[in-house]
Amino acid sequence: MDDFAQSDILSSYLIRPDPADPRLSREVEGVDQTGARVTTRVVTEKALTLYLNAQEIVTMMTIGDHPALLGIGYLLNQMMLRKDDEVTGADFDEELDVVVVRTKRRTNYEDKMKKRTLTSGCAQGTTFGDLMEAIEEVKLPAAELRTSWLYRLTHAINLTPSLYLEAGAIHGCVLCEADRPLVYMEDVGRHNAVDKIAGWMFVNKADPANKIFYTTGRLTSEMVIKTVRMGIPILVSRSGFTASGVELARRTGLTLIGRARGKRFVALSGEDRIVFDQDLAYVADESGRTHRKGASADD
Repeated sequence: MDDFAQSDILSSYLIRPDPADPRLSREVEGVDQTGARVTTRVVTEKALTLYLNAQEIVTMMTIGDHPALLGIGYLLNQMMLRKDDEVTGADFDEELDVVVVRTKRRTNYEDKMKKRTLTSGCAQGTTFGDLMEAIEEVKLPAAELRTSWLYRLTHAINLTPSLYLEAGAIHGCVLCEADRPLVYMEDVGRHNAVDKIAGWMFVNKADPANKIFYTTGRLTSEMVIKTVRMGIPILVSRSGFTASGVELARRTGLTLIGRARGKRFVALSGEDRIVFDQDLAYVADESGRTHRKGASADD
């Protein structure tokens, strides 16, 4: 399999992480297991309060980049924002750490807020009871995933400079098309990274039918629900599965692929979309260079 050059990888992105952004991480000093002084990078974390029109919806912990996209995506995935809604504004106040999403349609979600339940996602992710009913109505499009695309994607994503590689303690999600990564978002909670991509897709009217969704995190019920809600037919992770995630993927017809590292992967749902066109003799095992510096045992 031909390798991407670094310039080819970076040029394929519309949005990608900037690990050098001083707002997103900082250096701290400590000691290691031998007592020696060490310096390591840690990601930042701040509270962001989201309003929909005049109503306060939630305060979430985030690294702080792309707040407007995060707000829009959160509202979409919680079914507070409709796909046909007209968003008239998405304004971020940096001093107050508040983002306000405004719609032409009048909204009131007091009753819905009372039905909120915690999910398995970290950093206080939430989902609402009627999301389960909503995904039953979604018909995912026919699509294909060539194994040659999968290997090129995982190789490209692993070589992309990111906070995931620099500091650990963070999740990454990537929107892809065929063998090209397009939008790479990171955050302390995987649900936040997903929501940023959902927000980007809404703002840019992106077609989900030919997209692949990649995540560094576990394939939980929450990840499956959000991917199905976005209308994306294929979900891939370098990490493992939960039983609920697999069950939901099978019920909704989502192609679910986990433990995608080097030449290895396991598909537990939607295998009919996979086209095995790659000779494994030409696929390299995963390089140690792609392991996270801050948390190599977290996967």
